Amino acid sequence: MQKAIVITEQPVSVSVPVGYSFTLRCRAEACTSLQYQWFCQHQSACCQIPGATEQDLLITAQQTQLYTCRINDLYKNAIFSNWVKVEVHQCVARDLLPQLWRGEPVIILNPIEQKVEVGKPLQLQCAAMGVPAPSFQWYRNGNVLEHQKKKKLWISHAKVSDSGTYLCCASNSHGEHWTNAVDIHVGEQSQPTSGTCRSEKFFATDKIALLVGNNHYQHHPNLMAPVTDVFELSLLLKQLGFQVVSLLDLNKAEMMTAVSRFLQLLGKGVYAIFYYAGHGYEHSGRNYMVPIDAPQPYAPENCISVQRILQKMQQRQTALNLILLDTCRKWYNPECALSQVQPLEPWGNTVYGYATSEDAEAYELQDGEFSSGIFMKYLKKHILQEKKVTHMLEDVLEDIGRDPLVTGKQVMEIKHTLKEARALTDPICPLGAAALHWGHNHELLNEIVMFPCGAQVELRFHQVFSNVIYVCAKLQAPPSHIADVRLLLCRPTERQDVAILKDSCADQVESLLASVYKQEEQDCAFQLTGLQKIQMCSCSWICITPS
Repeated sequence: MQKAIVITEQPVSVSVPVGYSFTLRCRAEACTSLQYQWFCQHQSACCQIPGATEQDLLITAQQTQLYTCRINDLYKNAIFSNWVKVEVHQCVARDLLPQLWRGEPVIILNPIEQKVEVGKPLQLQCAAMGVPAPSFQWYRNGNVLEHQKKKKLWISHAKVSDSGTYLCCASNSHGEHWTNAVDIHVGEQSQPTSGTCRSEKFFATDKIALLVGNNHYQHHPNLMAPVTDVFELSLLLKQLGFQVVSLLDLNKAEMMTAVSRFLQLLGKGVYAIFYYAGHGYEHSGRNYMVPIDAPQPYAPENCISVQRILQKMQQRQTALNLILLDTCRKWYNPECALSQVQPLEPWGNTVYGYATSEDAEAYELQDGEFSSGIFMKYLKKHILQEKKVTHMLEDVLEDIGRDPLVTGKQVMEIKHTLKEARALTDPICPLGAAALHWGHNHELLNEIVMFPCGAQVELRFHQVFSNVIYVCAKLQAPPSHIADVRLLLCRPTERQDVAILKDSCADQVESLLASVYKQEEQDCAFQLTGLQKIQMCSCSWICITPS
């Protein structure tokens, strides 16, 4: 029986000045001799480092990069080490480092005293070098802030009680070092007299997101995770100020219509996010999404080209285009002709976040009653952070690299041309009527229905996704002359194209609904999906409104 490869020493992240030389180490054991190969990633695909085939990798720091090591045995088994980050600081005063520096933390950036208005964000920042890279812990008035363990302290809505003296401790295996203490005052401030946005380094004129999750396929295996992943991502993006359209189970025509409506909402300065979870494939660098009605085998004419969507997003003069593909990238049908796509314009505003690397699969996991993709498991952990979107995705990449369930199977990939430090947390400053493109938010109102017999029924509607509605009915106290009343919800006969969810999906949606809305007393309920098939007058879908 073959002995599995076991990594006995993982490489560690470091934070060093430019020009500093150090060694990344990786050690493993197996029943055969082992071969090592180091890889790095910086603003593009993961690249093999030529000649880096030893257990130790000597590096002279030049730029911030991510590294991992692949170990192979003679039976062609392979395993990857954890991803580690080599953070390189370009501008560090020479006198900051001790002459005989052994890697203990060195503070290179201290937090700054601030006055913050109640309800506004509070952000403090520090930075430290160290080998290994230091961990951070913030304190207020000498007390540990349990959830503030990053270089940046972030409080989204500051309260008066957040006032106090703050400082941060940077520590690693060689010791610890403290930042300067700073006083923070949180209080009421006078309102600005002008109607313009306050000065910020970057802002969005609007934030628009289209999320598509395909679960139930006619000719391909069904999936479970997209239901949960689209739902959870939509909630997080709304916290960031995005107007979100979330759609489940679309055929090709419906996907094309959804994308077309999405593109119409984009304009100059908008932050745009397109997220897709479902079956997909890659061919010669082109990515394709598989609609639920696509036949076997995959072919470009039956699928949707991601690059074509991005090209049209660029034409809308957006400030940020973020494409998140939670799909497999295996290569299929190499004989098929490629879709005709023009090269992207070099506008420096595009970010790709791939759930997995080229010619690899993306995995789902079962967590109790919910299914979730590995990519979404870690994306939702980091997406609310106030940092450049590419740096946020690097944190996701590192976490996926440390997950033992997908080690050696799934490695996230980031590609981008983002030339500015734009973050999903940037404020919104609308230009003209840009914010009105969505039209009115069609909130579903409760309704009392009166029957000729005198009975009354209260109807409640919950829009779980933009094309999925949960309908609840509660019978009110009946009149005294009625002895027996029964309540039944039926689908309108003129809406046979609107389906009731399949049992498996219905259970998921009901669980997701319960996680957001408080439980209600009800006599009967059901869920309607496929609402994109209902057309108002001659054109737009009623589901294409923020949910």
